Amino acid sequence: MRDFAAELQQRHDAGLYRVRRHIDGPHRPALNADGEPVLAFCSNDYLGLASHPELVAAASAGLSLHGLGGAASHLICGHHSEHHRLEETLAAFTRRSGALFFSTGYMANVGVITALAGKGDTIFSDALNHASIIDGCRLSGARVQVYPHCDMTTLESQLAETGGHKLVVTDGVFSMDGDVAPLRKLAALCRQYDALLIVDDAHGFGCVGPDGRGSVLEAGLDEDEVPLVVGTLGKAFGTSGAFVAGPPLLLDYLVQKARSYIYTTAMPPALATASCKSVELVEHGQQRRNQLSRLINRFRAEAAAMGYELMPSATPIQPIMIGNPHEAVRLSQSLEQQGILVTAIRPPTVPQGESRLRVTFSAAHTDEQLDQLLAALADCAPQPIRQQALVTA
Repeated sequence: MRDFAAELQQRHDAGLYRVRRHIDGPHRPALNADGEPVLAFCSNDYLGLASHPELVAAASAGLSLHGLGGAASHLICGHHSEHHRLEETLAAFTRRSGALFFSTGYMANVGVITALAGKGDTIFSDALNHASIIDGCRLSGARVQVYPHCDMTTLESQLAETGGHKLVVTDGVFSMDGDVAPLRKLAALCRQYDALLIVDDAHGFGCVGPDGRGSVLEAGLDEDEVPLVVGTLGKAFGTSGAFVAGPPLLLDYLVQKARSYIYTTAMPPALATASCKSVELVEHGQQRRNQLSRLINRFRAEAAAMGYELMPSATPIQPIMIGNPHEAVRLSQSLEQQGILVTAIRPPTVPQGESRLRVTFSAAHTDEQLDQLLAALADCAPQPIRQQALVTA
């Protein structure tokens, strides 16, 4: 029998063991984690909507009107009018012909990729794509070619050398680095080499683009140039679920072929009711986006001045590069001892040697809370950074 205990011990020894925290109360920057008050800089609630009173009220009204359970899959009797209304709302928000509501972002990526590519086809995937994209590629049975992160020269060579049905899939905003894919170049290459382009903009919607409509519209690209975009509602939108938006032909094909859509119970209709309200709040949330940008810019300036190595990101995802997984865990634990919750990200989530602290910002954070984070980073920094901070001061 496989020695599971030994494998777990190896993870402990390598600094890769993971634990869950118990969170009490609504999600906001000030949390109770394992019974202790903490200030969280690790959530994906980028616009601070997860506990917004208008969303809570919309969900409550939806529960009163529509009950709780989804009761059946969408293709049996689970496709509620509220699901349909949400799909129409998301299509209008993304400036696309239509949208299809999935239960989770993971299920959306796996369903879309496995439906649109299979044996005999080729998928081209960015090296830093999300795990759900990677798993969708593996499950599809298609040949998978991974190109170095945002390396358009290599991708073009791969596309030029490959025949048959081709699918290119990329994150819009990369979840661990916070940078944005070169979407205009990607779209041009896909058009030149007759490949279908899919963009997962889970971390872009709400924060990037006009009225938070995402990185594809920020790049000035439409449905003809980027046929399908995937988004999640559990991040900037503050609710739950996911969607894919695009032309009717492809959405109809997904209804017929995407197993993670067909063979699962529909999400509660009340969740769709709340998500419709959330899309409205995002669309009119420029003040929140302005606050978010201001916090990000201030953090980058002050953390860099301390000597921390930041990645080139203008999004709410602000990684601090550490390298060694043990040191990343040490710094994360030191911050938590001061009441600051920032997650250490280690392999296999990121490549070997690229362990980091993944600092994420929310429009709900205040300047005083950012002051606490910066003070804790200065106090907990590795020795060379502390010495530089003293010299700078």
